[in-house]
Amino acid sequence: MTTALDDLFVKTRAENRAALIAYIPAGFPSIEGCKKVIQAFIEGGVDAIEIGFPYSDPVMDGPTIQAAADQALAHGTGAKEVFEALKVATDAGVAAVVMTYWNPIEKYGVEKFAQAIADNGGSGVITPDLTIEESADWKAAVEKTSINPIYVVAPSTSDSRLPQVTSRCGGFIYAASLMGVTGTRTSVSSGAPDLVARIRTTSGLPVAVGLGVSTREQAKGVAGYADGVIVGSAFIKALLDAPDEASGLAAVKTLASELALGVREGR
Repeated sequence: MTTALDDLFVKTRAENRAALIAYIPAGFPSIEGCKKVIQAFIEGGVDAIEIGFPYSDPVMDGPTIQAAADQALAHGTGAKEVFEALKVATDAGVAAVVMTYWNPIEKYGVEKFAQAIADNGGSGVITPDLTIEESADWKAAVEKTSINPIYVVAPSTSDSRLPQVTSRCGGFIYAASLMGVTGTRTSVSSGAPDLVARIRTTSGLPVAVGLGVSTREQAKGVAGYADGVIVGSAFIKALLDAPDEASGLAAVKTLASELALGVREGR
């Protein structure tokens, strides 16, 4: 059984372009505001949406995403709000996944969490801190619910370990283009093309690059060698910098439109 995410990459490959994947934590800038951001993403031309499960002790999030997560947690965001945001995206016909650390999945119940993703139309889950050695329960749950398990690989992932991780992925493989935490940067890591090339020797799955893209030019550059371009901090920064919600939503839509052009110019 294929997911909406699988279908999206078939479509973008046929169009010879990369997919634009936008990230927003559930509950940010507010519980209802997040739903409006999802709408702005869609109006701006985003191909897929990644809903973040805000977490108080992240290992991969930079200060921008952490500031957004802190606001979301202050609004009382939990699993219910994450699944509601996911449903807003999937009801609009957009492929959507949840990105979460392992602790919230374990707390909610592994099978129950996977089932809730499927019930709300989600394609899969990105689990940045789950190792394949500890993923037996999760593997069983995602197979049972036919959702995509998406793992993160980094430039530090060894050649011997890479195929072990990529063989467990579904939907796409998340390539973290820089070692360290998320955030917008003036340039995307020069190590990203090398990492994508290494991944491609181990798997035929689409590869999406995250960590650092914030401009049309950067999106175009990454789209030249990757199947997906993931953007998070740049959208959150636009919302944090805006004087009010309406201006923030307008800025998100404008940025999404720019990035959507970029991913189409890469090849």
